[in-house]
Amino acid sequence: MKGFLEDANYSMGLLDEGATLADVIDNCIYEHTHTGKRAFYVGDLGKLVKNNIQWQNVMAPIKPFYPVRCNSTPGVLEILGTLGVGFACSSKSEMALVQDLGISPENIIYTNPCKQASQIKYAAKAGINIMTCDNDIELKKIARNHPNAKLLLHIATEDITADEEMNMKFGTTLKNCRHLMECAKELGVQIVGVKFHVSGSCKELQTYIHAISDARCVFDMAEEFGFKMNMLDIGGGFTGSELQLEEVNHVIRPLLDVYFPKESGVNVIAEPGCYYVSSAFTLAVNIIAKKTVEYDKLLPSGVEQTRNDDEPVFTYYINDGVYGSFASKLSEKLNTIPEVHKKYKEDEPLFASSLWGPSCDELDQIVENCLLPELSVGDWLIFDNMGSGTLGEQSTFNDYQRPLIYYMMSFSDWDEMQDAGIASDTLMKNFFFVPSCIQLSPEDRFSTAA
Repeated sequence: MKGFLEDANYSMGLLDEGATLADVIDNCIYEHTHTGKRAFYVGDLGKLVKNNIQWQNVMAPIKPFYPVRCNSTPGVLEILGTLGVGFACSSKSEMALVQDLGISPENIIYTNPCKQASQIKYAAKAGINIMTCDNDIELKKIARNHPNAKLLLHIATEDITADEEMNMKFGTTLKNCRHLMECAKELGVQIVGVKFHVSGSCKELQTYIHAISDARCVFDMAEEFGFKMNMLDIGGGFTGSELQLEEVNHVIRPLLDVYFPKESGVNVIAEPGCYYVSSAFTLAVNIIAKKTVEYDKLLPSGVEQTRNDDEPVFTYYINDGVYGSFASKLSEKLNTIPEVHKKYKEDEPLFASSLWGPSCDELDQIVENCLLPELSVGDWLIFDNMGSGTLGEQSTFNDYQRPLIYYMMSFSDWDEMQDAGIASDTLMKNFFFVPSCIQLSPEDRFSTAA
């Protein structure tokens, strides 16, 4: 593997022990206040290193395959590639991104449940053979366009909750697995394993028990058809919490030891996405407009009005929204709350407020109701846990200017990479030293990935 691209169009700040994430944000806001108030991210790539160490400590020997769609920015992909993480790709462009890093095809799986024929052909030409399938139409399409494909049968899990009933569900039933194996046998397609996925919002860890038991049934079924199965993909749904990781491991480890012991030769993999990147990125946005609204129009339905009529209520518009960094807000709740960047007194009054994106679209609401001190146009808000979602994707909103991305890593995290034998001279070329308590400018080479 080549490691870091030598012609990478970004760099990463290597912070001394006196500098913090807050210092970096302060410095970036200082620069943007003078050069143009554009939204930006600060990505702490050291958190990827920490999360990978945590994964190895808790989940080894389960190998992580990172879903590129979660966050496809260059710094993330290159750090994870250097750490030896595999990649789960859902499109030709994602496969090309990780191939450019020198990742071997064996460390790439094509996971889109609804694949375009042209992209299946691309995977075949690139030598990316492992892909998922959950129906006979998809199976026949793969057989026509990728004779060397090695399929993971995607089986459904019983993890539907009230919040998920409207989401698209993928995965086949145990009964249909037999039919798919019959079709694969006739078409000469290899089936090498099973995949399932448990949503991160699923609170019932028993779902893993049922899913692993079902996977074992599919493996037994495959023996009847002469398929040599050697891979189990337990999917994603890992939130990034060490507690959740340990809870999942506590549930699945005994079953894996019984159903898929080491001597069975079955490689167990997973697809942690949000786990790696969500907490690694912080988003800073700027208030571009402000107005006063009627309180009863701001309140969610069913909420009792307890406010003094004389108190103002504010609506703020920011320079990022659901057509950009908050796209996930269209389908799920926002998992972070805004923090005001400017200093304000502890006893300063708070006012009912709502936050909206720049499109003036009725769907472009970021926060429906929150309490904030009175803010002005030009003030900054900070959102943490923003690493998973639309980073790396193009917006469909024509006038949307994508946030800049500033990468950083602390010396201690850099030392951990060196101690693990991961750091290299090529990697070091992408870093530059950032002392604490300075103001960064373009001349300081604090460059960005647009």
